[in-house]
Amino acid sequence: MDLRFTGAAPSDAERAAVDALLGPPPSGWEGAAERTDGDLRWATGGASAAKDRRDQLLPALHAVNDRVGWISEGALDYICRRLTVAPAEAYGVATFYSLFSVKPRPAKVLHVCTDLACAARGAGALCGDLRSEFGEPGTPVEGAVWQESPCLGLCERAPAALLLRAGGGPAGEQPTGGTSRCSAVIAPATAPALAAATRSPATAPAEPPAAAAVPQAGDPSLVLLKRVGTVDPASLDDYRAAGGYTALRRAFALGPAGVIREVLDAGLVGRGGAAFPTGRKWQATAQQADGPHYLVCNADESEPGTFKDRVLMEGDPFALIEAMTVAGYAIGAERGYLYLRGEYPRAYERLSNALSAARARGLLGADVLGQGYAFDIEIRRGAGAYICGEETAIFNSIEGQRGEPRSKPPFPVEKGLFGKPTAVNNVETLVNVLPILERGGAAFAATGSGSSTGTKLFCVSGQVARPGIYELPFGANLRDLLGLAGPAENLRAVLLGGAAGGFVRPDELDIPLTFEGTRAAGTTLGSGVVLVLDDSVELPRILLRIAEFFRDESCGQCVPCRVGTVRQEEALHRIVDRTGAGAAEDIALMREVGQAMRDASICGLGQTAWNAVESAIDRLGVYK
Repeated sequence: MDLRFTGAAPSDAERAAVDALLGPPPSGWEGAAERTDGDLRWATGGASAAKDRRDQLLPALHAVNDRVGWISEGALDYICRRLTVAPAEAYGVATFYSLFSVKPRPAKVLHVCTDLACAARGAGALCGDLRSEFGEPGTPVEGAVWQESPCLGLCERAPAALLLRAGGGPAGEQPTGGTSRCSAVIAPATAPALAAATRSPATAPAEPPAAAAVPQAGDPSLVLLKRVGTVDPASLDDYRAAGGYTALRRAFALGPAGVIREVLDAGLVGRGGAAFPTGRKWQATAQQADGPHYLVCNADESEPGTFKDRVLMEGDPFALIEAMTVAGYAIGAERGYLYLRGEYPRAYERLSNALSAARARGLLGADVLGQGYAFDIEIRRGAGAYICGEETAIFNSIEGQRGEPRSKPPFPVEKGLFGKPTAVNNVETLVNVLPILERGGAAFAATGSGSSTGTKLFCVSGQVARPGIYELPFGANLRDLLGLAGPAENLRAVLLGGAAGGFVRPDELDIPLTFEGTRAAGTTLGSGVVLVLDDSVELPRILLRIAEFFRDESCGQCVPCRVGTVRQEEALHRIVDRTGAGAAEDIALMREVGQAMRDASICGLGQTAWNAVESAIDRLGVYK
């Protein structure tokens, strides 16, 4: 692709997709067929108006990709003219995300997960069958193409696949909420089921309800999951009848400072893994004199083995909308962005419906609940980039830049989205705010242990009888959790915290599932991933898959991560079938490289890329 403006023209479908998002081009400078005298006068002083819309770059790329299936040179040129973005920059953004393609491909793309949970449940054999049926990944067959994918967040139904079909489909195939694409989730997946769904997406079986991912559904002791399976996720009336919007009314009664005080009293810490106190983050944002303030919900959970936020958004979408409204009120924001994984089509549909219903009832908009507070939420879809789960990478992605992390300081509470004070929280953290306001901070803090208060969601997958999302009070131990899920008979290891976490042995199941308890045990709770592996799994190949994941997902911005993840993978390839002295030299090399990544990488990706491999070597003795 030529990275300059060329004579390439968009197709009618591509132009229509962009215009549907941005409106018709107002001038010749923004893509209209001719430049008038008025355009020439406008160009001397109005170009900044188009540049101010740079944040529409990712939505525009989505619009073309959803409509046509890939992004041609003509489409990219047209988007660049509409937004006054240099083609080289837009190309850099378009090629940053795995869901986009700048090369021709069929409208139907089948993404087959080969990540940890799916690998442990037969993804390798499934891919072998697909090679026999359709050829190697990337080979167009019958108007479709399949490709291997990192975690799709469907671990409880592994092995899993996601079919995305660009453009409107035949009768029976409905585009996914607000987009012009159709989707089908096939999980657990078999080669015949994938072949049938790919040939005719309309015949793919419907997804099970979100509650199917919650083995405890209906348990009266649940707090965060209490409405999943008992309330219609499409009905605002159902949500309100189940106590919805009680927390927001109390927030207005308390005032912003009172809300922050309750959250501080509750001891709520972030559930994404960093465990930073939420109340302190909100307080620091609210105190900034600069404005406007922004709220960003990080719904881009991409840690392999994590799917709790998907279940919350699919099963209880109004709870997240209410929680974001409370958070926005507390920090003084009038606008919130919900950055959602591009691989979550049903969550997008449910949340879009919830936003529309909330606006129609005055629960979002210029005067929320008649309290004189203006707040609204916009969904921004990610496009397949693990690194965009990092809080500053989200800012860059929303602003239309490559999703690369920023150096800190300044911290987001000072200069975040669009250079303004911003609070970033993930889905589970925000949903915790509702019981805090409903019951009071002190009551919330009475549950849990030490500095880990409240309850925690755990994503249990792998070799267990009942995979899914489990909610337990902080302080329960790993043995308690596995008792609920039905552990493997020949347990080999448990991966806590996902690819960025660490392994524990079968004799370490009494580790308390708290942030401080796992830290004291030399591991991490992370975002709540609990991947159970029995002795049928070849651990060296699991480690190799983890290394491939980090190498592939490194944004390449800093040398320690960019080079270190490659060297780590190379070393693991060399010793995949070795032990003892045959592996010693490469293990020593990985320790040196791992330490350099941990010490010198810009963000958490490089800093944690060595964690799981190191724990497998030291705790499990994988290569002895």
